[in-house]
Formats: sequence, C-alpha cells, structure tokens
Amino acid sequence: MILLRKHPILRWGLIFILGLLGCLVVFIGAYVIYMQTHYYRIKDYQSLPIKQKLTHPNKLQANTTYSAATYNVGFGAYNQKFSFFMDTGKMKDGTKTQGKYGKAENEAAVLQNTNGEINTIKKINADFMLFQEIDVDSSRSYHVNQVKKMSQNFANYEEIFANNFHSPYLLYPLNDPHGEVQSGLLSLSKYPVEQATRRKYPVSTSFITKFTDLDRCFTVMKIPVTNGHKLILINSHMSAYDKGGKMRVKQLKLLNSVMESEYKKGNYVIVGGDFNHTFGRKMLTHFKSQQEIPDWVSVLSSKDLAPDIRMVHAKNENTVPTCRGTDMPYQKGKTYTTVIDGFLVSKNVQATSENINTEFAYADHNPVKLSFKLLNQ
Repeated sequence: MILLRKHPILRWGLIFILGLLGCLVVFIGAYVIYMQTHYYRIKDYQSLPIKQKLTHPNKLQANTTYSAATYNVGFGAYNQKFSFFMDTGKMKDGTKTQGKYGKAENEAAVLQNTNGEINTIKKINADFMLFQEIDVDSSRSYHVNQVKKMSQNFANYEEIFANNFHSPYLLYPLNDPHGEVQSGLLSLSKYPVEQATRRKYPVSTSFITKFTDLDRCFTVMKIPVTNGHKLILINSHMSAYDKGGKMRVKQLKLLNSVMESEYKKGNYVIVGGDFNHTFGRKMLTHFKSQQEIPDWVSVLSSKDLAPDIRMVHAKNENTVPTCRGTDMPYQKGKTYTTVIDGFLVSKNVQATSENINTEFAYADHNPVKLSFKLLNQ
C-alpha cells in the first residue's frame, strides 16, 4: 500500500487493470446469461406448413420410376478454399489441423456457391429434393435467404421447411464470429404432400455442445399413392459433433422406430439426408487421403437398421465420395473424404443411387440421386 501511495501512476495503472478485468467478468457473465436465456428446443411432433401447394391431383403410382435427391448445401460457405473453425483433424505424419473460419468468406461467395448448388440440382431434376444446412437468415451466410432462392427456382414443387438450427449470436471465433443462425431442412416435392411433421432427435445438453450442435430433427412427409398406401419420405440430418457417436445411437434408434412402424402399416419408406455415418465400415478408409480418420465419423452397418430397412449403396460409391473434411481446404488425395450422404429404403421399395461428383466446388458435400419404384403390395 505504501508503494502504491508513493507511485500514483502505478496505483492508477492497477486500478485500470482491475477495472478492465471487472468489465470482462461482467461481460462474460452477461453473455452466458444471454446465451442461456435464448436457448430453447422446438417441441416434438411439430406440424409443418406446406407452401406452394400443388393444385393438380396427381398421385404416386406403384411400379413407376421416380427420383429423389439429397444435398447438404453447407449454408453456401464451403467452396474448396473454406475450412470451418469447429472441425479438427490430424495428418498421418502427426500434424494437427483445424478449420479457420466462422462464416463464409463474403456475401458474393455465398451467392456463387448457392447458385452453383441450384444449377447442380436443376441438372439432377429429381421429383423430390432434400436439402440440409440451408440458411434463412444467418450471420454466417451474410443473411442470404437460401430457402427463398430455392423456392424461386423450383416454383412447381411443394415446399416444406423445418428449422433445426436457431442460435443467438455466437461470438466465437473472436476473429470471425459465427454469429446468429436460422437454418434447417428444406424438402421439395413434385407430388402433393398430405402431411408434414417435424420430429426432434435427442441431442447433447452439455453447456457448450447444446449451442453448437443444432436442434437436430428430421422431417416426416406423407405422400399418397394410388394403391391406398403412402410414401413416407424423411429428410434427416444427424449429429456431427458427437465424439464416440453416443447421441447418434439414440437418434438412429428413434429413426428406426419411425421407419419400422410406418413399414408395418403397409407404407413405403425412404429416408434421405446427411447421416454423419459412413455407409459401411469400408468407407472409413476407402478413399486416398493424407489424413487420419476424424473423430466425428461413425459407421452405419446393416445390423444397425430395422429388419425391413436397407442402405442404398451408390453404384459409384467406390469412386465418388459425398463428404470432405473441413478442418482444412479441400485438396484431392490429401483431404479426408468418405460417403455419409444417401438413402435408406424399406424392402417394398426398389432403388438404385448415384453420387454426383461436383468436386466439392460449392459445398463440403456432394449430392446423391436416388431412382426408385414403389412395389405393388
């Protein structure tokens, strides 16, 4: 104390530092309260509105070929240069890697990637389109409304949107904050959808993870078939930041129960989306890479599925991956790649699929196209 009295500059310097620390503590406390009070989960069994309702009476028919596509569009950020701050990995030589950015490079990049995704899906020209990680109004995508852009380009489709990421302003990373997010699953259908329901997946409730791993869900759509049965089309996006896959086990259990229940009713079941599971153990290490298998990857095998449900392995799955690691910019043969996107079908659905190779030009995923027939029962 005597020293501080004799040196007023030192005293005022100490007061200034303590004041700064006090302000920092107050700010952090206020921010934690802000995050906590803005956190919520959407209730289960939420009825979803069907927009752009079709007026034609056309129904699906058995033994007729139809098509569907799934595409995780990565909120328009993931061109080949983009890496994401939450993703980490390791090279085979032991070097650790971590993504860099919290949001897209700029609005122009989001528009370029979104337009590239739209043009890609137009070429696929599927009867049903399932999108994941598509933003409505988010800081990370510079508030580009990707759902609106899809609607404008596919006006002859019914449209169903389910919110699965609604977060307050995330200040991390400090040099490029992820910001506020409103995002979800978009489903488009050329055939009238009778009913659409949002089902919530179980997710982690740990303090940090619950703010970063989305309000995971899947959309269940009921589409009439002329034989009196229904096609149950599901758009799904399972957890990624789930080390050890514990939450994904619970999520898969719920999805299995829904699929098997609908099949037992005599309905046809198709699930498309981003499973964050490799389609078989082989896909863990199938593609050439200079990286080790990342922590976020889990394996989906036939024994994990309900008895009457199967994976549809793409005819070109050995040559075209559907997902790349985002802990580093994409470099073919160096960046980790695998197959985690695709379709599950019930055994009364005849189906083949193809992975569409975009070289990850617009997203960290490639789209997958399904061709299918609903078999007469």
